[in-house]
Amino acid sequence: MLPAVVLLSGCGLDITSEESTTAAQAAPATPEPTVQIAGAAVKGIIQQGLVVANRLIADKDGYYAPQRQAAKPVLTADDGSYTWQLRGKAEGWALVELSADGGTRMVCDVLPQCDQAGAEPVPFGQVMPLDSNFSLLGAGDLRNETVNLTPLTHLAVKLAERSSEGLSPTAISSAYTTVENWFALPAGALRLTPPDLTNLDGMTGVTADAIQVAIANASFLALVNDNAQWDSISAVLDDVTSQVSATGQISVMGDGTNVALADLVSAAALQSSELQNVVNSSVISQKLVVVEYRNVQRFKTIADVNEESNADVADSGDTTDGTTGGDETAGTDSGSTTDTSTDTSTDTSTDTSTGSTDEQVAGTTEPDTSGDSTSGGDTTTDTTTDTTTDETVADTGTDTETSEPVTETTPEETAPANTALLSWTAPLTRENGDSLAMGEIAGFEVVYGTSAENLDQSLAIGDASVDELLVDELTEGTWYFAIRTLDTDGNRSRLSEVVYKQI
Repeated sequence: MLPAVVLLSGCGLDITSEESTTAAQAAPATPEPTVQIAGAAVKGIIQQGLVVANRLIADKDGYYAPQRQAAKPVLTADDGSYTWQLRGKAEGWALVELSADGGTRMVCDVLPQCDQAGAEPVPFGQVMPLDSNFSLLGAGDLRNETVNLTPLTHLAVKLAERSSEGLSPTAISSAYTTVENWFALPAGALRLTPPDLTNLDGMTGVTADAIQVAIANASFLALVNDNAQWDSISAVLDDVTSQVSATGQISVMGDGTNVALADLVSAAALQSSELQNVVNSSVISQKLVVVEYRNVQRFKTIADVNEESNADVADSGDTTDGTTGGDETAGTDSGSTTDTSTDTSTDTSTDTSTGSTDEQVAGTTEPDTSGDSTSGGDTTTDTTTDTTTDETVADTGTDTETSEPVTETTPEETAPANTALLSWTAPLTRENGDSLAMGEIAGFEVVYGTSAENLDQSLAIGDASVDELLVDELTEGTWYFAIRTLDTDGNRSRLSEVVYKQI
């Protein structure tokens, strides 16, 4: 029996469907590669926001701008997440943009409520409309495939646009670091996905760093409450964006007209405190204490610097020296380095000196939740665990005699057993022997981990007067610690000698 076939005739050719299929299969089309970009739009959670993404391409002069293509926006989900398929390989950088329309909503993440111009306040955790002028920007490396959209990433992109290279990878990275410095966020914090502040009890694994980022973003909306000057989140964000776009800076203490950095940090500290009253998880509550402390310390630093130097603006994040920059690409390194030194109550001491790197870290500080230690001075505890190491660090010519950090545990009833208390002494000189004033020190960075060769966790301290830090939530095992100094020019020293503690 012969199979039935359909004959197609045209231009004198008779081709069966079987032959046509075979011919088509002989030359399959090569699919165009694509890369998936994912992330979240958070200032509370933004629902049904319109998201588009475009590659950043350099022209012949090396100026980077988005290569815009006609494409239908994707909508953010109820949790603020989005996914975008971008044509081409997973290489280069992309700009992601969010806009709002009549269907876009935002979850109120400000306590006790979110005020609205001409409408009733929206309770914490409930959705509210966004005006059509609202927009957010974010940018990132396509190899990472994650770009979040928040008010802070928006400011960073606007700052990067001032660069003579446009939105180049270097300008974007530098701008992200600068904005982290402004708000005393840990390095890389703007790459973290902010949690939903209205559902923290369901996220016990969330880090204090991520919570701090979310609260910093919430502070923009918090300024609308009880403030006739600002009638919407768009108004606040537009004011700060205008400052950054025009000068590369944010007003530190304000002039009664513009939004000030101090206003945002103060609002973040208040929200951190208010959230402690509504969460049920003791773990989350402790992390909120940490975040509140960081914001309070940042506010004090801003106020102290403003009083001492009459600084008017925050530029590349170096608010601790009172200078005003305005460079097109913020976060540049002046090449000066700091010398880290640490103090200990152990019997063994070494001379520790440090060199330089070109990296920058934002400054934050952790509270001592034990109640037995205070920042900026010596502490005494009933139980001390001295940690020593056989390693020494070569002297590089500084005249500051130092010794390794000490980790201490307070009594069982006042501090958990899974903590380590570190203490140190601020350096007095730089590597080249020049004196180092306290006003030139922006803070410190403590790095730690379960391997001396891989100190993969860090805590930053944005107050030069702090000389101890309680590191908590340590799991069972041996933990290793080291510290470096950060100066007001954004330079940081080499790490100190590594010490350890058995948990």
